[in-house]
Amino acid sequence: QVQLVESGGGLVQPGESLRLSCAVSVSIFYFYSMAWYRQVPGKQRELVGMFTNGGATEYPDSVKGRFTISRDTAKNTVYLQMNSLKPEETAVYYCKGIKTGRDYWGQGTQVTVSS
Repeated sequence: QVQLVESGGGLVQPGESLRLSCAVSVSIFYFYSMAWYRQVPGKQRELVGMFTNGGATEYPDSVKGRFTISRDTAKNTVYLQMNSLKPEETAVYYCKGIKTGRDYWGQGTQVTVSS
């Protein structure tokens, strides 16, 4: 059974950093791509970083230079390092595994940025 489990969320102050983890129950190469999204209540999920099929990384302009997605293939874990966090980035952060014909999502982890 394929499972993705996020962890590492919490409460941080504006300008601080946080690293999220996504532990996968299978090899991360089971997916042709993996990504991190975030969602604020009442809004659509927003992409914040991804590995492409070729292993390159992509980010939206809103987080470019502050967020970094990485992976540890031996641990089957994908990470999201988030620096210089802003209050408006308070959201539930989700990990997504992309496979032809189906997407897999974790349960999400809450990140709150507040002073």
